[in-house]
Amino acid sequence: MGFLENDSIENLREKIRHSTAHIMADVVTKIYPKTKLAIGPPTKDGFYYDFYVEDPITEDDLEKIEASMKKVMKQDLKFEYKEYSRSEILDMNKNEPFKLDVIKDIPENVPVSTYKHGDFEDLCGGPHVESTGMIPAFKLLSVAGAYWRGNEDQPMLQRIYGTAFESQEALDEHITKIEEANKRDHRNLAKQLDLFSYQDELGPGLIVWHPRGSKLRSTIEDFWKKEHIKYDYDLIYTPHIGKSTLWEISGHLDFYKENMYPVMDMDGQEYYLKPMNCPFHIMYYRNDIRSYRDLPIRIGELGSVYRNERAGVLHGLMRVRGMTQDDAHIFCRPDQIENEINKVLDLTFHLMKTFGFEKYEVMLSTKPDKSVGDISRWHIATESLKKTIVSRGLSYEIDEGGGAFYGPKIDINIEDAIGRLWQCTTVQFDFNLPERFGLNYIGEDGKMHQPYMIHRALLGSMERFIGVLTEHYGGAFPLWLSPVQVMVIPIADRHIEYSNTIARKLFDFDFRVEIDTRKERMNAKIRSAQMSKIPFMLIIGDKEESTNTISIRHRGGENLGAMPFDDLLNKLQSDRDLLK
Repeated sequence: MGFLENDSIENLREKIRHSTAHIMADVVTKIYPKTKLAIGPPTKDGFYYDFYVEDPITEDDLEKIEASMKKVMKQDLKFEYKEYSRSEILDMNKNEPFKLDVIKDIPENVPVSTYKHGDFEDLCGGPHVESTGMIPAFKLLSVAGAYWRGNEDQPMLQRIYGTAFESQEALDEHITKIEEANKRDHRNLAKQLDLFSYQDELGPGLIVWHPRGSKLRSTIEDFWKKEHIKYDYDLIYTPHIGKSTLWEISGHLDFYKENMYPVMDMDGQEYYLKPMNCPFHIMYYRNDIRSYRDLPIRIGELGSVYRNERAGVLHGLMRVRGMTQDDAHIFCRPDQIENEINKVLDLTFHLMKTFGFEKYEVMLSTKPDKSVGDISRWHIATESLKKTIVSRGLSYEIDEGGGAFYGPKIDINIEDAIGRLWQCTTVQFDFNLPERFGLNYIGEDGKMHQPYMIHRALLGSMERFIGVLTEHYGGAFPLWLSPVQVMVIPIADRHIEYSNTIARKLFDFDFRVEIDTRKERMNAKIRSAQMSKIPFMLIIGDKEESTNTISIRHRGGENLGAMPFDDLLNKLQSDRDLLK
């Protein structure tokens, strides 16, 4: 199509998706005449539109909505941009309560615009394609509930998700990717692999880790601790609650209170569950007089925090209310900054490569308009981040003004097996908390100086990272990570004793082993182990017991034949070390 010539793919897709959302809204208001319109923006992978309807729209209705949309597209109606005075636009939308709510947020001096095609006109700033006939390929995907403005006190709306592309080929590729993502959904795999659960009686966003999930998590945490100790971090433990004065000094009660759980009264003192670990690490630093010779000080913790996330945004392990962060804070001198950032990135890429992630997207976020801290410190910190990125030969994008008010940062997004990006690593300077808590060290000149403080999380939260890891591998974890590495399968009860002997020997070499002693047929046991994505199955029968061998199968279906225990052990150890 001709419009491809003057647009980047990103801009073209935004126009196509925005226009498709309008066409969908047009059709929905005609099929369901009492519909009230909310908003319908394009997104990175598609679009959605929120509606208030009397009778719920179901996924069974999407086919007829799609069919009606195609008719509108065939009419090739022109998208017309229009501007109105505030009084005119208010009168036009007098029966649209959600549109009126949107108009309230538009500054008085900003023109209020619409786009119109046929007899449908919607409050909108664009952009759009020229006409409804310029939508090459689209598909409606699903229906969900969404509170207006994400607020549980507001009305529940119906959200229809869809996507649109510049070609049928691009759409088909995207749909295949969605289907693959659905296969890898960590919530479904968690049931299949028996990793974790969340139940109404617990409360939303709170996770119970099952034994297999706990083994996976412990493996990751043990590796995390071991590597941090190698990189000269001191690991600490801190409480789950703190007095209100701590959160007043840190500023959380001023800026973050809506995400904190309600106050607890204990012995006449007010306490809060911690939403972040930073103030506790600062308390450790402030517990002693620090000299320039003591720096850098690197403090790490797998610290549990609690955040009052809205129910509507909770999603399996990806968004929870109780989480454990791989937090660390580095306190250093100005001359140590670049070296410390390099060490953080060394550790980051080492961890990610070990977990199987080798493609990244790097973002450098700079000083926003509103900020704290001396401008010279901002300059030193930002240049140090930039210089470190460049010296490593990393490609990166700059998010001008995208830093937090308290410091610039690097964000690293990892790419998973099907090309999705996940934000995990953050390296963040903080000029706010050192000032609030009066942190200092005695310099070489004998005077007091304020240290630079670096927040850094490499994996993010353990919950979210395990969710990402599960989807990346589709539940088929490499041997070193697998919750159960070996399933021993005795063919009959008389083979259980020999099976136990083999399992104990493997356990002595730190393998995670289970024995399937159920009264099931051998093929059913093998199938069960394969469904649980256990890397290796050891089959024990009369032949194996009489020859002191073990028959070994891989979860992919390969029969690796029978071998003596020592050969089996060498193979398993080799595979475990190779994959780590």
